[in-house]
Amino acid sequence: MTDVDLFEEEAEALERAKSVLSSGTDDFARYRAALEELMQHYGQLMRQSRRLISRSDRTERELNLLNARLKQLSDELEYKARHDNLTGALNRGAVFDSAHRILEQSAMSVIVLDIDFFKRINDEFGHPTGDAVIRELVNRLRVALDGVGLIGRVGGEEFSILLADMPLDEAVLHAERIRHAIAGEAFPCLPSRPVTSSFGVSWSAAGGDFEDAYARADQALYEAKRGGRNRVERESAA
Repeated sequence: MTDVDLFEEEAEALERAKSVLSSGTDDFARYRAALEELMQHYGQLMRQSRRLISRSDRTERELNLLNARLKQLSDELEYKARHDNLTGALNRGAVFDSAHRILEQSAMSVIVLDIDFFKRINDEFGHPTGDAVIRELVNRLRVALDGVGLIGRVGGEEFSILLADMPLDEAVLHAERIRHAIAGEAFPCLPSRPVTSSFGVSWSAAGGDFEDAYARADQALYEAKRGGRNRVERESAA
């Protein structure tokens, strides 16, 4: 396949001008004609170059916008893959992944809680009200924790809080603070009845097994429910 010279006409005009220049002629008209031809081709090249530069700049801007949008979509997909759609808290998979990473580096306390008699709320007031209760509860968790720990929704009305490098006694105090934040004031979405939660708290040393820590906290939660609900229980001493 023969290569196509995109500047063939301009190259020929340049060679003709060189030929006139090297001829040493005194014919002014020949110089003028060669100069005019060069100017014509030069002007054409300038116009084409401007169009190419303009297209190149536009293409670069479009590529930059596309890359930014792709990055945004990638971030959105990553966020949705790790967060609960209803509350924005971490989902179950992200909770377990985060807990494993924390325990690789430090000790950790875990709080497990769920909403007392939540099925009754759904049955009596409907699922939209139940969803509103869940959202409000997570909002109260965030306010009570004030940036401490990682909040996750691990089941329909069950939640967990990961507290890196926090002793058990301190975690129990946090759980009590959260319990009061939930039970102490009526939920705007359900003003006709109180909303309460029960809590279980456990602790693991660095390198511990999160599934075991979660099971111990879950057992403590079960004891809180057996003890009358709306209470905090810590793991049993080994």
